[in-house]
Amino acid sequence: MEKKLPLVQNQQPRGPGHRVWLRALIATVILCLAIGGWFHSPQTPLAFSSDIASNRAKPESRCLQPSALFPSGGEWLDYMYEFISTPTFENASVLRLSGAVQVRTESFDDLGEIGQDKRWDVFYGFHNYLRAAFPHIHEELKVEKVNTHGLLYTWPGSDEKLKPLVLMAHQDVVPVEEKTVDSWTFPPWSGHFDGKSIWGRGSSDCKNLLIGMMETVELLLQAGFKPKRTIVLSFGFDEECSGYQGAGHLGPHLLERYGHDGVAAVVDEGEGYLEAFGRGFAVPGVAEKGYVDVEIVVRTRGGHSSIPPDHTSIGILSELITSIEAQQYKTFLDDANPFLEFLSCGAEHAPEFPKKLKKLLKERNRPKKCKAQPDHLALEAAKISKAAKYLMQTSQAVDVIGGGVKVNALPETAKAIVNHRINIGEQPETVFHHLTHLARPIAKKYNLTLHAFDDQSEAYNSISLSSNQPLRVAPVTPTNTDVNTPFKVLAGTVRATFGEDVIVTPFYMTGNTDTRHVWPLTKHIFRFGPGYIKEDDFGLGNIHTVDEHISITNHLKLVKFYTLFIRNMDEADLDSHV
Repeated sequence: MEKKLPLVQNQQPRGPGHRVWLRALIATVILCLAIGGWFHSPQTPLAFSSDIASNRAKPESRCLQPSALFPSGGEWLDYMYEFISTPTFENASVLRLSGAVQVRTESFDDLGEIGQDKRWDVFYGFHNYLRAAFPHIHEELKVEKVNTHGLLYTWPGSDEKLKPLVLMAHQDVVPVEEKTVDSWTFPPWSGHFDGKSIWGRGSSDCKNLLIGMMETVELLLQAGFKPKRTIVLSFGFDEECSGYQGAGHLGPHLLERYGHDGVAAVVDEGEGYLEAFGRGFAVPGVAEKGYVDVEIVVRTRGGHSSIPPDHTSIGILSELITSIEAQQYKTFLDDANPFLEFLSCGAEHAPEFPKKLKKLLKERNRPKKCKAQPDHLALEAAKISKAAKYLMQTSQAVDVIGGGVKVNALPETAKAIVNHRINIGEQPETVFHHLTHLARPIAKKYNLTLHAFDDQSEAYNSISLSSNQPLRVAPVTPTNTDVNTPFKVLAGTVRATFGEDVIVTPFYMTGNTDTRHVWPLTKHIFRFGPGYIKEDDFGLGNIHTVDEHISITNHLKLVKFYTLFIRNMDEADLDSHV
């Protein structure tokens, strides 16, 4: 991540002439302000380089906000933007999103090969639905199928020198457990509209994003927009299973076409809008945690359950799980963690920002006397909420467990899978070392051999630890606003869409997205869900659970955002900075 200004300036000791020096400083400041006011000329909100007045008056600001950014006009384009707010468009948009939800595109962890496992075939029906709902896109854009079900729509720009803009979403949704269906207010595949919200699986994760992007491009085509910068829509189909078949093929396909760092920016699903400390924030994710699953297997001798050992393989595994859950990972804020920028913005702009946190932010630049000293800022910030804590800590969750085959037979094998989301500043090796350290004394206690990540997981009388292919922490997107970066375009577009009361600040994703497959394409990757308002601070709303839904108001905000963003990116002079 690029260098940032320190959070506070180093304070100078006060000497005997402090009062004289202070008077001179005040006089100088007043004179500068008077001169600045005399020569100041009003800045148009369309000016790309201007910042809001409050930031110009605060050279010590750590959270500079660009002005609202609007693209140049055009009769049909202006009409199109206003048309999004009409009942005609709203009603049609409700039908489009509702229809998309009704196409049941679940993805499962145990899916077989494409073409062999019939569960993949649901995407044929979804493609047919999109073709019917968006005729102009399918008639005028280049449409490609990658690995059978991946969708790639390309709208060529007139200037081949400009790097393309890639917008991503995924077609698949997490399954609905049959036993939960009766708990839904409206059936999960109904796409029911209650006059305010569209209900159903995928309505907010993330068919709303996919449909909103398609609606935007369809409108731009109808309005006669001619892009200079190529626009690409890339839709994977197994994001909920890590995206290896969908974005895992689309990403290399785009890399082969455009090359390393050959794309201006990528925008995918992610964080949106939240209320915190008495202020509204738009929080595009500019990084995301790493990921690794660790499988723990305990193998012991079997036998008849009427003559059991004191501890079966299940009991030993349970002891190890208890030890794991009792020793969480360290809570700390790495200098590159975007949550640090969010806290700095909160301290500067939010009226209810905690005084203790503000004090700790000011003290952060002071050198630690001991490297092992706790990160008091992170520990205090973790008190905001459970979700906030995991923005600064590697998480661990025992999500899968199994063992035993017969009630009167001792279990020879017991296994569990522990999911980890790796904090910025740590590596998968941090997890491997930690679990090995916890398993070693338990293996010794029960006279078992420990095989820790050595590919010998089939050994008996042992505890074995193994992992899937780990995902390291994502590269952090540059977020400076003193030059014309994609982040500045995005932030200016957000403030044009939602108003200049909204503070735009970088944020950190605890979950993972399909962007993992496009890191080589660009340094400028944003995970942002415009219009999505969270009900709980730093949480994930109602996705992946009963009663998933999204308000039509938020969905239309999404369409408005992308309508402005595509046009702003088309006009932005930024490629020298990309």
